[in-house]
Amino acid sequence: MSAKIYQIQIALKGIKPKIWRRLLVPSDLLLSDFHKVIQTSMGWTNSHLHQFIKDNTFYSARMQDDDFWDEMDNVDYKNMKLSDLLKKEKEKMVYEYDFGDGWEHDIILEKILPVDKNTKYPVCLAGKMSCPPEDCGGVWGYADMLEILKDPDHEEYETYVEWLGGEFDPEYFDKDLVNQLLMEEEYGCRE
Repeated sequence: MSAKIYQIQIALKGIKPKIWRRLLVPSDLLLSDFHKVIQTSMGWTNSHLHQFIKDNTFYSARMQDDDFWDEMDNVDYKNMKLSDLLKKEKEKMVYEYDFGDGWEHDIILEKILPVDKNTKYPVCLAGKMSCPPEDCGGVWGYADMLEILKDPDHEEYETYVEWLGGEFDPEYFDKDLVNQLLMEEEYGCRE
């Protein structure tokens, strides 16, 4: 089967307004590379473990000499492609990042398109909202942080501003920057 282009929507679960991205990626993209594309397009820093979940099966990178990994029922995705998990339009899976904070992303295969020879893939078509900061405590910690940042008189306000390194705009999203990063080595993903 020759490669097609998947139009994928990635949406962070449990947060409103919705934090999402729409991407075009080759169907034969390795899951390990799709992970990097997700990291870059969402704005994560690739600082934590991750896995894909489809039909109650967990797909992750096998850790060398990890006895815990051997005890789990995970499938090593080393040679797996995106098209191994998503085959038809409207099919879904979950991408989980940072098992401590538990960031879950719904991944939906919206459309299957022909390859456009004039387009360099992957490419981000659209998106909304800024990715939450790493290690902010998951959905609930992020919601608390946003509430605190609305109130400069809150006792934890200065602590959060200092931890964030300055202002944080939850509505910020720069599609052009994401696309610039996606063209870099390793899809702009930090290792």
